[in-house]
Formats: sequence, structure tokens, C-alpha cells
Amino acid sequence: MTMPATRVRLIAPSGYPHDRAAMSRGVARLRESGCALEGLEVFERTELRYAGGDAERAADINALAVLDTLPDIALSIRGGYGATRLLEHLHYDALRERLAGTGTVLVGHSDFTAIQLALHAKSGLLSFGGPMLGPDFGAETLSGVTLPHFWRTVRSAHGHAEWASSGEHALDLAGPLWGGNLAMLCSLLGTPYFPRIDGGILFVEDVGEPPFRIERLLYQLHLSGVLGRQRALILGDFTDCRPSAYDNGYDLAAGFAQIRRVAGIPVLDGLPFGHAPDKFTLPFGVPARLRVDGGAARLDFSGYPHLA
Repeated sequence: MTMPATRVRLIAPSGYPHDRAAMSRGVARLRESGCALEGLEVFERTELRYAGGDAERAADINALAVLDTLPDIALSIRGGYGATRLLEHLHYDALRERLAGTGTVLVGHSDFTAIQLALHAKSGLLSFGGPMLGPDFGAETLSGVTLPHFWRTVRSAHGHAEWASSGEHALDLAGPLWGGNLAMLCSLLGTPYFPRIDGGILFVEDVGEPPFRIERLLYQLHLSGVLGRQRALILGDFTDCRPSAYDNGYDLAAGFAQIRRVAGIPVLDGLPFGHAPDKFTLPFGVPARLRVDGGAARLDFSGYPHLA
């Protein structure tokens, strides 16, 4: 018996596909893995730094509310900037009515965090922080972690992630798993698109920000009360976040040590998630359990959309 192809619909809510070779590799690899692709027309859209105008990019998301047949996976092609401009134009009620309770996997990271936050805040929808077409499926050298973890997670009703961590040596706690790009999280604080999640397990990552800015962003979450409402903070990858000569020895480790002093909650590190080749696929807004024993950390999660 031949299994039906996994239907993957490409969406481009942020930057235009500047690396066409990576996009082509990603398309080829998805097809090799038995996927049927839709939405290839997003490759032809460019307006300034964006993958088309705001209306076109918002339509990529809104189309999920009106398609006769939902895709199995809605996959963002890349990040950059631009998703924030779409939040006022998404059809949240229609998206909730169409997508809630379905198995459609909506996935991306980086700038895509804005879409995830807004969909959860306004529609209660569950999405995934995970690989994107160009950077991950289309990488010149594939990670041995990223795509195997993605497929394993979205093909099962239960998922987990294990990694080596420091900062805490004995933990066992539960709460909603959520997070993403740190700058995107802070950019939506105080808006209707930032969800109120209490007792959560918050994971964060970022790229290209000097260490003092990372500390400042984490302080924003601390001083706004967001960190204090969580059960734990997990630090992912902070790629190319380098100090300058003026920092005089101050670096990311110093900034994270300060946050550990003031946060009042456990702070773990080492999570493979962010702008690095190795990244886990993490559902946003689902029940999770975090356990740490010595230097070994494990997240278990369930209740997320997954492929039949």
C-alpha cells in the first residue's frame, strides 16, 4: 500500500529568499523524503527586504483558514524581519476555527516567533519552533540532529529533547513550553500579541546581538514580570553575540550569571535551538516536563499537532 505524500505548503512571512541555492536544496530534500510541495510561488516575490508586500505575506498565513484541504506542514522559508508588520492583518478567529484541533504543523524560528506569539495570544493555536526551508532543509551540510528530530517529533504524539546543561543539577517541574527569539519576544511585550503564560518553561535564543543587549533583553523580561511568572528559563544558542573591546572582559557568561542572580527561577543553558546548525523542534504552548539530573537535561512534551 502506497502512503500518501506529506503535503508541505511554503510560507514567506519575512525576508525574501536571497539564497536561492539553499531554497533549491531544501525543495529537493523535501521531495526526496516523500513530500509534495505547494506555494513555490513565494520564491518569486521580492519587495525591498521582504518576500512580497505585507498583504501578500499575510495572505500566506490567512490562506490556512480558507484552503479546502489543509497541508500537513506549513513551513516558513526563512526569517529576517517582516512578520511584525503582519500581526494586525491576520484573521485570528478564522484561523482558530479552521486550525484548532487539526494536525497541521506550522513551523519556523527567528522572526517567525512573532507569528507564534500572536497566534497563541489571539487564537490559542499551537505551533513549532524548528527548522526552516533555506537555513535547515537547504543547508550545504545537513545537521545530524535537526531534521531527524523534526521528523521524529511531528510524526509522534509525544516528543522529547535531551542535552547537556549546566546551571541546575536537580530539577523536576512541569508547565507550558513556549519561547523563541529573545528580541522578538521583547518586541511584543505590552501588545495584544504577547500571550500571558504563567508557570511556563520559557526557552530563548538570539543572533548577532552584543552580550550587553542580550542581558538588557533578559532584564526586560525580568522587570516586566514575565520571568517571575515562569517555572524555568532555558537558554538556547546565542550565535555571533560577541563582546567588543569596550566590554572590558564582560561577555555572555557574565550577563547570564547576572540574570541567574536576579531571576528567582532556575536558569539552564545548552539547549540546541536557535541560529545554529543543530536545533530541536519544540512545540509552542503545550504541556511539558523538564527534568535535570546532574548535567543531563530532558524535556518531554505532548498535546501538539502531528502528522497522522
